[in-house]
Amino acid sequence: MKTDVIIIGSGAAGMMCAMQAGQRGRSVVLLDHAKKLAEKIRISGGGHCNFTNLDSGPENFISGNPAFCRSALARYTPRDFIVLLQKHRIGYHKKTLGQLFCDDEAEVLITMLREECDAAGVKRFMSCKIEKIERSPLPSGEGAGVREKAPAFQVSTSRGEFEAKSLVIATGGLSIPKTGATPFGYHVAEQFGVPIAKLKPGLVPLSFAPDDWKPYADLTGVSLDVSVSFEKHSFRENMLVTHRGLSGPAILQISSYWQHGQPLHIDLLPDCDMAALLDEQKGSKKLLSNYLTQWFPKNFTDVWCAQLAERTQIGNKPLNQYNDKQRKQIAAALHDWQITPSGTLGYTKAEVTCGGIDTRALSSKTMECNDVPGLYFIGEVVDVTGQLGGHNFQWAWASGYAAGQAV
Repeated sequence: MKTDVIIIGSGAAGMMCAMQAGQRGRSVVLLDHAKKLAEKIRISGGGHCNFTNLDSGPENFISGNPAFCRSALARYTPRDFIVLLQKHRIGYHKKTLGQLFCDDEAEVLITMLREECDAAGVKRFMSCKIEKIERSPLPSGEGAGVREKAPAFQVSTSRGEFEAKSLVIATGGLSIPKTGATPFGYHVAEQFGVPIAKLKPGLVPLSFAPDDWKPYADLTGVSLDVSVSFEKHSFRENMLVTHRGLSGPAILQISSYWQHGQPLHIDLLPDCDMAALLDEQKGSKKLLSNYLTQWFPKNFTDVWCAQLAERTQIGNKPLNQYNDKQRKQIAAALHDWQITPSGTLGYTKAEVTCGGIDTRALSSKTMECNDVPGLYFIGEVVDVTGQLGGHNFQWAWASGYAAGQAV
């Protein structure tokens, strides 16, 4: 089958690209090895899909080239996606920090995208295994000026042979393998000599060595409002203690920036001036662990104070038995609890993949490879990773739109 555009990957970015290209009159074939469309949309946000963020901007993304995402994000905004929802009469609601969720289950988004693709004449082939991708020899004088003479891509699949001058890779990253995630997109990049920025799990719980974490393992389920920092990055949200380490929004956010072997800095009481509060308790006979229960669960204060004693030799004593120096040490420890994770829970529990197709190899306007005319990469497979809260879906819509307007 000869067509104008072949898109491999039927997730958020791939479907957005397909509908945009189809609406421009391009003939589009959408291929995917999965049986179902957009499985990540279906399971995200507790089944209601945090589909964008009203405040989404370049500052909410991580990339080796932070300016790369500006063009696409400016040309397809959260408001543009909301207009699409309104066209299909899909209800949504806002949660904290600008996050938007569907009122109904996320299936309504998948139905919307499928209907838009169908209306645009997109042909879908699901459960379609990609067996081989080839490219015709380049004509002389390759470059932007020979677009119409650009060589075609031939894609051999379990559902037949396809040929097009534009090939879009929208196969996502390595996160959440149960949704069908594979390294396919990176293999295509390697085949055509497109560089790849180092990959790692992002928005992922952090783990600790079992012996180091043993005192905290029994605190599973404890949730605290904290400020977590690594280098210049800081997030104020909830932190959740698990039997293997730490999770919760604050930890997921910082995990995308955290570097192996380095400590995290956690302010356990970001709204308090503990040095001043402890000074006010000079005459109190209340135990430190009991005093702290006005902010933390008792089991947490007992463990935290015991660990403080091991690190600093400051025992869990009545407040009136601490001197000025010790009170300052306790306050400093509460505002800067330093712990070093041993690793992460990996791609199985990661919401995204950090790294990917090096943006220096792509056009920020079209997502096309600079040195391989007709080859495009969009969505999670690219080295643009959003923070928690709908930003990664906004990148999927924006990058898909950018390529869909160019193929």
